Amino acid sequence: MPRAKYQFADFLTAVKDEYKNFVTTVHDLMLQDGCRPKIEITKSNGFQLAYFQPKIKSVAGRILILYFHNEELTVRIHIENHAKYPELLNNLPERVIQQVDKAGDCIKFANPEKCWQGCKGYDFYIGEKRYQKCAANCLQAEIDSDNIPVLLELIKNEIKARCEE
Repeated sequence: MPRAKYQFADFLTAVKDEYKNFVTTVHDLMLQDGCRPKIEITKSNGFQLAYFQPKIKSVAGRILILYFHNEELTVRIHIENHAKYPELLNNLPERVIQQVDKAGDCIKFANPEKCWQGCKGYDFYIGEKRYQKCAANCLQAEIDSDNIPVLLELIKNEIKARCEE
């Protein structure tokens, strides 16, 4: 049975009115930099919208995913270039830092043989605290009006850093 094809408008319809502007802004930013969107329904995340770097079709090219978790809009930003914007990480809202705290630690740092070969676990600091988190859910945050500006800055910085590579 063929999988259903979803469009950005389908995803936007599912978003609460208060977050539609954020989702549209992110979508425009990603398209402007040539990112490829992929919209699907998955077992783990439900309805999700993922963006990939141009010319990279694997998970390595993923920049972010927007999805619904417990009926809340959540963003997962793959912060491969975190070292290029430490001041931004140091200014994350407390609620986002709490969600980083909850993210799973990357087993690559404890035992590299037990992690998958392409692992890109992140080793970074927020303030004085060191984090060694799994790339799959390192920076994952529920969207709220307080964290939208910082999340947009993180996304812009990650896109910029990847475009410079």
